[in-house]
Amino acid sequence: LGLYPDKVVLAGLYQDRLRAKQALLQSLHRVGALPKRAGRDARRTGMSKALNRAMQRYLADSHSALLGLQPEDWLDMATPVNIPGTSDEYPNWRRKLSATLETLFSDPATDTLLRDLTARRKRLLRN
Repeated sequence: LGLYPDKVVLAGLYQDRLRAKQALLQSLHRVGALPKRAGRDARRTGMSKALNRAMQRYLADSHSALLGLQPEDWLDMATPVNIPGTSDEYPNWRRKLSATLETLFSDPATDTLLRDLTARRKRLLRN
């Protein structure tokens, strides 16, 4: 697409992204959001359910006034949102969930996650 002036710039951007991913992974481990057995090297640690949940716990533990979460993340959906040129696959402004809301909210894993995140947010209010 010619978005980058040369391969050196592109390589630098990839390195920046790797450093950011490594810093996030280290933070998730430092605060105990990830199990100790989870990977510690961003080059070898791909997205997983454990990493997904750890990032949601990490966000829930932040001192923000509001917390917005995506049901797509609860369902472990990997397809990105709002990608140009995807109007034939689905409207860019609307994402189709891989499960109905009834199925999503009756899933014990979703219930466990939401209870955990709610408890974490309440704990912040007490501190």
